[in-house]
Amino acid sequence: MFRPLFVFIGTRYTRAKRRNHFVSFISLTSIIGLALGVVVMIVVLSVMNGFDREMRDRVLGMVPHATIESGEPISDWQVLADKVRQDPKVAAVAPFTQMQGLLTNNGQVQKVLLNAIDPAQERKVSIIDRFMQQGQLDALAPGSFGIVIGDKAATKLGVGLGDKLTFVAPEVSVTPAGMFPRMKRFTVVGIFHVGAGELDGYLGLTNLDDLARLHRWKPDQVQGLRLKFDDLFQAPREAWEIAQRLGDNHFYARDWTRTHGNLYQAIKMEKAMIGLLLLLIVAVAAFNIISTLVMVVNDKKGDIAILRTLGATPGQIMAIFMVQGSVIGVVGTLIGAAVGIFAALNVSAAISALEGLIGHKFLNADVYFIDYLPSQLMAEDVLMVCGAALVLSFLATLYPAWRAARTQPAEALRYE
Repeated sequence: MFRPLFVFIGTRYTRAKRRNHFVSFISLTSIIGLALGVVVMIVVLSVMNGFDREMRDRVLGMVPHATIESGEPISDWQVLADKVRQDPKVAAVAPFTQMQGLLTNNGQVQKVLLNAIDPAQERKVSIIDRFMQQGQLDALAPGSFGIVIGDKAATKLGVGLGDKLTFVAPEVSVTPAGMFPRMKRFTVVGIFHVGAGELDGYLGLTNLDDLARLHRWKPDQVQGLRLKFDDLFQAPREAWEIAQRLGDNHFYARDWTRTHGNLYQAIKMEKAMIGLLLLLIVAVAAFNIISTLVMVVNDKKGDIAILRTLGATPGQIMAIFMVQGSVIGVVGTLIGAAVGIFAALNVSAAISALEGLIGHKFLNADVYFIDYLPSQLMAEDVLMVCGAALVLSFLATLYPAWRAARTQPAEALRYE
């Protein structure tokens, strides 16, 4: 008889109109507080997932997973590439040569890392083609001295497609008239936008043969090979093993963890720490249920005494208030999950619209590695947040329910 009855009474207490309206208000605030905690946790974790995804797919799709380089120019890079491709974990290989310097135009100066590529091979290891706003990568023909730059650098230098700019190399040429910096005029043949300030502002692409001439190398000589792996997290170990297997001491490996590893680890650490802090917010909201149930127990002592005289056991009395607290937790969690999922799916568009409305960027590409707010909703995060909220809500019911079970009928009915 009492087994289904305590469930009915517990849910009835949750929605009943009490004489003490303050208790009803506290119940409502407990639900709202728990729902807000769940919403905030889902949205923030989704944003952190978005940063993690953009770091892996966008930024690390542009920079090398790993490189095999030498202290001297590599002449037979095709033979070396064939050896590297024999590793089953290597997805693609492409040659590259780099040179740091300055780009100048009409008195404007921009530092640049000039990356010389073979356009046909570069597509296998880079996602640059996805972000071309103007021009094409194929325009980087040998001998044309064309250059592809980011939109941020193009804006600063005031150039567009077909415009000329000057590259100043960090070396000098000795002439009878003295020493002069080495300079070369390039033609802008493409502009890209990745959304990462570092890449859009400081990366430039040109043809392998053109940069080899600036280095005073032979046209077929390169600095090294860029490697793409099926799993970028295998790059540090695999690249080192490949360099060792080549059997030549002048080859060495570098990987993405040296250039962007600290940033990636910082994102993972921030997600863990922010998740822990937000869980405390959910815990505070969940444990508001304790104060709610304590007030309900004091308000319902007469009802408890009557149930005890009708034969209800302390365990059944305890179950009644555990059901009530659990209902509050379930309702708050479900509302928070629904609102949190909706907010996480639309937060990027909402922030973008707000930036357009007020004319201000919340994420500055000079400070952050991307200039927009990404979001990626993951089912495991939603389940983890909802599960934690439900568990904390259930634990919060134990003490008030235990106090209710200890109520003595004679003591409760003395002043009734």
